[in-house]
Amino acid sequence: MDETSVADRLKALNPGNPQYAPEVVDALLAAAVAAGASDVHVQPIENGLDVRWRVDGVLQAVATLPRQGAPNVVARLKVLAELLTYRTDVPQEGRIRRLPGRVEMRLSTFPTLHGEKAVVRIFAGPGRFLGLADLGLPDEIRDNLSRLLDETSGAIVLAGPAGSGKTTTIYACLREIARRSEGRRSLATLEDPIESAIDGVSQSQVDAAAGLTLDVGLRALLRQDPEVLAVGEIRDRATAETTLQAALTGHLTLTTFHAGSACEVVGRLLDMGIEPYAIRSGLRAVVALRLARRLCAECSKPIGDRAEFLGLPVRSARAPVGCAACKGTGYSGRLVLAEMLPPLDDDLGRAVLERADVRRMEELAVAAGMTTRWVRAREAVEQGSTSPAEVRRVLGMGGDLPIPD
Repeated sequence: MDETSVADRLKALNPGNPQYAPEVVDALLAAAVAAGASDVHVQPIENGLDVRWRVDGVLQAVATLPRQGAPNVVARLKVLAELLTYRTDVPQEGRIRRLPGRVEMRLSTFPTLHGEKAVVRIFAGPGRFLGLADLGLPDEIRDNLSRLLDETSGAIVLAGPAGSGKTTTIYACLREIARRSEGRRSLATLEDPIESAIDGVSQSQVDAAAGLTLDVGLRALLRQDPEVLAVGEIRDRATAETTLQAALTGHLTLTTFHAGSACEVVGRLLDMGIEPYAIRSGLRAVVALRLARRLCAECSKPIGDRAEFLGLPVRSARAPVGCAACKGTGYSGRLVLAEMLPPLDDDLGRAVLERADVRRMEELAVAAGMTTRWVRAREAVEQGSTSPAEVRRVLGMGGDLPIPD
């Protein structure tokens, strides 16, 4: 079901009907799942209710519903998530549990000028992304990461901004370890929140109100005899120190970190005050991820004007057009732009111990064989997989690279 048919169906519903809100919510969430949306935004505006969803990382307009019944739509979502419907003045967060197909959803509400805004995060359904082979990682990164999952200690960090595939990747790693170990390794997680249940993994969720923070929970979890630990996200020095200490004391740890590049992870850990020796000895791997939309194979066209390369050092490129197959967007699906930090030894290891800046570490990492996200992007553009505009949207205006021979 595309945005047009969803809009028509929603607008056909009668706001005066007592079942209006449940009908809107059921139709909207079912359509969002079918469309592959990752998030649904329901925002009150002056004259109605603005509905949008995010597909392939881009927010798209779906419908504008009449003001009448708008508060009831948000209230219905709160009922499904077992939140307090009478509290409209404070943010709330909960999980929507009672939906067909076992699709996991999380609801977040926030008070705004015209009423409560609701955002529903839709997680990957069961059976999706069962292992590393399903993620579309470059072969050498997939193979190296796969090998590291058999290690018994060290930290594996997945880095990138929000929506870059970090959590999807860490879940795939956990599924891979659980499958390989067949119950012979103790796997535990501390997440905020738990996004999907994984067989063979003991999963726990942060509860700040009860005092179960990432740092406190992780320290307690280390007394549960785990062999593999997954920490939802490194947010502060205490969590970073405990995570690396676990990695140095016989635990394979997996975690995520908000950083723009693999080397930036090291730089930010140093800025947090983490000792350089702990970083050099504790980090097994840092994989930085970005997701770019893939050009529609049915309608993309070659770019003839080099000005449309947007400054990217490429020899050829294609642009999106839009057709029925891609619902007019010019794109269909996404591809991974990833880079993996080489082992922290030799010159790169010395740079960490000397607290070198990120730019210097990136130069050394490239010299040691790292293929950067910008090189991946350049290759993807020249292969016709994505467009210069999409690369700029995802990676920004940096990346001064030479044109390859």
